[in-house]
Amino acid sequence: MAAADHSLSTPLLQSQQSDHQPHVILDIQDPQQSPAPVVFKPRDETRQNPFAFIGANQDYEVPGSSTVDPFRNQTPNIEGLYEWVKIVICLPVAAVRLILFGLCLTVGYVATRLALQGWKDKQNPMPKWRCRLMWVTRFCSRAILFSFGYHWIKRRGKPAPRATAPIVVSNHVSYIDPIFFFYELFPTIVSSESHDSMPFVGTIIRAMQVIYVDRFSRSSRKLAVNEIKRKASSNRYPRLLLFPEGTTTNGRALISFQLGAFIPGFTVQPVRVRYPHVHFDQSWGNITLAKLMFRMFTQFHNFMEVEYLPLVSPLENRKENAMDFAQRTGHVIARALNVVQTSHSYGDTMLFSKAAELKQENPSLYMVEMAWVETTFHLKALEAVASLEIFLSMNPDSSGLVEFHDFLRVLKLKPCSLSEKMFGFIDVKKIGKVSFKQFLLGSAHILKQPLFWHACEFTFTKIETDGKNYILKPEFQDAVSLAIPNLNCDEAHSLFSLFDSDNDGRVSKADFESCLRSKPLLIALFAPILLQRNPLATDPDLVHEVV
Repeated sequence: MAAADHSLSTPLLQSQQSDHQPHVILDIQDPQQSPAPVVFKPRDETRQNPFAFIGANQDYEVPGSSTVDPFRNQTPNIEGLYEWVKIVICLPVAAVRLILFGLCLTVGYVATRLALQGWKDKQNPMPKWRCRLMWVTRFCSRAILFSFGYHWIKRRGKPAPRATAPIVVSNHVSYIDPIFFFYELFPTIVSSESHDSMPFVGTIIRAMQVIYVDRFSRSSRKLAVNEIKRKASSNRYPRLLLFPEGTTTNGRALISFQLGAFIPGFTVQPVRVRYPHVHFDQSWGNITLAKLMFRMFTQFHNFMEVEYLPLVSPLENRKENAMDFAQRTGHVIARALNVVQTSHSYGDTMLFSKAAELKQENPSLYMVEMAWVETTFHLKALEAVASLEIFLSMNPDSSGLVEFHDFLRVLKLKPCSLSEKMFGFIDVKKIGKVSFKQFLLGSAHILKQPLFWHACEFTFTKIETDGKNYILKPEFQDAVSLAIPNLNCDEAHSLFSLFDSDNDGRVSKADFESCLRSKPLLIALFAPILLQRNPLATDPDLVHEVV
């Protein structure tokens, strides 16, 4: 068979009954453009691909899962006789260290409150006398590092002058990183809004003239970038410190960089931070803060290395885009760390946390390198987490794979030709099981199709015919029965309940689109009603071709 033509002008289903090619034309008004018809046309490919009618082909890319886990702490548990003996010996020392930690935190907090007292003009740099008072807090932060066992810290290189490199970027391994940089540089930082309410910490970061950002809000991110640019462009402000990974890693890989530090186009100074160890991994991965602090308190000494690397500037005339600038800078840090760069992001930590919360044996199986997914499919991390919840309800096995019958159970489908093709669409390895990555990318590929939302809108319009703006169960059953023959009332009710999110016995347009957004594979159920020649009657030839 010749390769399929994927253009919208090509038939999506070939009719064997006539040389005339049936099609459906949608007239959808777009306020930004002149009205143009949207065409769904049948083609032969639909016989095997139930999503061909919206242009979704089956050769979308599903990369293999990464063998690198950049977040997992390598020593989450106390193991070995040496570690237990060391902890017992260090318990009295740990008590002294805890007292020192509490004393330094209290003194630093009081000094910071005094420095902030009466300071109202937060849009301008902190007055010098207040900055001098913050030296008390900075010395306290060094004493806190000492209490955690960082008696000396190995440094290489020097910070560049602020006028030369107003932005410092570093890999992020532990909560120790910002404490060190607070003492060393007293920079302005970019931080999550949630940190402002943290006891002690919130007060101290406010004194650093923090730039708050909500990572899930586009407007917040835009405002943060503008603030970074404003403060970086003025030598009256401290230099800025950003951890572009956006979360902590175990230091064995460098994950993708967020672009906030690079969009303004200033020269940056990369810094690499390492925590050499043998028995105790100091990274803040799958380990609680309390446990990590206890392990630090009960070590003879904890090692830390900081290296200030050569400056990285935008290419000539600043024609280089922020993504390339970030990648070049990341390469410099990864080379200094001698680690690989991956496409993981903060979104992967959200997936890991959700899988752990739902008691999965190996949460790492559900990370998908979200930075690549977001770039390729324009899928947000929160949407991926929602998809993971659906996938985990399918009861994956210990390898993170879901079988056909569990896929049917969650999507309320019955075994039939159409459901087999839907499953086969995401089962790219053809082994009768699918991973979360396959489920997510298959769903995202469908969502990405320009015709997907046109199909949703037109389907709702064709099912709801009398202007009441909602679909009742009999109408829904009639529509779905075109795709799934011999659908009984109980099966139709089960499927209808997926769309009827508020259980009011009717499906509004918002209900309909919300269900298809979260479960886009179900759009295949409505291919026959979109492609039928006579909207008042079922076309058995067409139904046969689709299902």
